[in-house]
Amino acid sequence: MTTSDGVLRLRGAVLGGAVPLVCVPVVAPDPDAAARATRAIPAGMADVVELRLDHLVGAAGDPGVVHAAVGAVRAALPDGVPLLATFRSAREGGAQPADDAAYATVVDAVAGGPHGAPVADAVDVELAAPGAAALVARAHAAGLAVVVSHHDFDATPAAGEVVAVLRRQRDLGADVCKVAVMPHDADDVLALLTATRTFARDADRPVVTVAMGRLGLVTRLAGGVFGSAMTFASVGTASAPGQVDAAVLREVLPLLHAPDGA
Repeated sequence: MTTSDGVLRLRGAVLGGAVPLVCVPVVAPDPDAAARATRAIPAGMADVVELRLDHLVGAAGDPGVVHAAVGAVRAALPDGVPLLATFRSAREGGAQPADDAAYATVVDAVAGGPHGAPVADAVDVELAAPGAAALVARAHAAGLAVVVSHHDFDATPAAGEVVAVLRRQRDLGADVCKVAVMPHDADDVLALLTATRTFARDADRPVVTVAMGRLGLVTRLAGGVFGSAMTFASVGTASAPGQVDAAVLREVLPLLHAPDGA
């Protein structure tokens, strides 16, 4: 969990350290396919793996699908790689509809696991979800870290508004505060990076920010310079617009985050 130095330790990963972590999403229609996709990730490519539950057929209506997929992916991962489970709602760009009750059931299924114990290491809770505070509290009670997220696929709010969202996530109990936006010009990208730096300067927990699409590519490559603790990259199917191939990202990050004098 988050320590006094503001970093989050999950298995072998340290979120909030000097170099941003690389999270590789797994996008698959069923638990077996999710396990195969996980095993196909080259060794050392992913610091964190995110299972996108909303791409699993039937996940919104059947906790058994959630349990099977989380278990299958966890079994396919190396012990030191943490698993983040995410059901992205349709209102924030997800792949299948789920009403508020179904969304809460999915999040609780991740926290409960098939035998009462969570298999994932962290779960995503959308800030806009009704009852988000209760979902965060139940996930924490089960021993999970929580990423509280907000996604805007239409625009980029002003920097001050982004900071306000990040602070609301923090106040809700987020272990990681996450915002993703859609930029329409370079000023939008600059607004997100400014907000990231403003929040990260005094934050007591990791922050993750992303500007989507081609225009936002710089935030995926260099967001860590401004305080973003994790970036998302693809091995196979991408889960969001503008996601970089993980192998390419792995080549770029050392150039931007090498120690002074290296």
